[in-house]
Amino acid sequence: MNNRQNTRFGIASGSKVYTAVAVAQLVESGAFQFETKVAELLPGYFPLFDETVTVHHLLTHTSGIPDYFDESTMDDFEELWRHTPMYTLQTLEDFIPLFNGKPQDFMPGEQFQYNNAAFIVLGLIVERIAGKSFQSYVEQEIFTRAGMDDSGYFRLDELPSNTALGYIATEHGVMRTNQYAIPVVGGADGGAFVTAGDFNKFWNALFSHKLIGEQHKQQLLSSHVEVDDSTGYGYGVWMKYGVKGIRKYFVMGFDPGVRFHSSYYPNSKSYITITSNGEYDLYKIMRSIEEARALD
Repeated sequence: MNNRQNTRFGIASGSKVYTAVAVAQLVESGAFQFETKVAELLPGYFPLFDETVTVHHLLTHTSGIPDYFDESTMDDFEELWRHTPMYTLQTLEDFIPLFNGKPQDFMPGEQFQYNNAAFIVLGLIVERIAGKSFQSYVEQEIFTRAGMDDSGYFRLDELPSNTALGYIATEHGVMRTNQYAIPVVGGADGGAFVTAGDFNKFWNALFSHKLIGEQHKQQLLSSHVEVDDSTGYGYGVWMKYGVKGIRKYFVMGFDPGVRFHSSYYPNSKSYITITSNGEYDLYKIMRSIEEARALD
């Protein structure tokens, strides 16, 4: 199959921003607050989590809860499936045994440490409050409202037509698909399939208040954690600083056979979205486009 403008690609953790928007929508509805404690929303689920962990901590990767894939110490995502076959992870609750019962890594709010399990927990909150699967909620309340007609959470063994398989290069130079390298269906920590055009529609819907109002959009896009001198993190969104304040908001995703990067530039109200079904360095491509378009 040849890739076209409307080909769907996996975006891995690029879809964490959908989880953040879903949470912001429920906060906007009055169901709970960003400072609500997780223990109040999911009583009895996680007995070893510190009782002060809040939704805010989960959204900003500052909760200190144990992760099922710690990107600071692990670099081979496929190692996970040696003990837990990827095809057994079909719901958010299926992920719980991978991290529940382990102690806190640090106290809530002490530091920033990227955490996939935190977004699984956020997805469980969405499911409990909304009364439907996380995937159904996002498809109805984000994709449909944003006009993202080609996007969805598709099972790897039931991919619709015009959807790109992810490819991994082996040590022998042979390409294999990522069907046995990532969970069988995406969820709250990543794994949606979108077209580049649909992700641009998401940026438009977010900034035109089709998804959440101005107050909660500002909370989503405010830097709650300073990752380094030039980078901040909001709720599911990274941001880069420039001489005029925030130069760009961006999301990215890395999985075996998946690379994704999308940026929104508030000064010019423009965006760049790059999708890939291989393991390529998209940062260099993004920088080249930014320089050509004078987006710095």
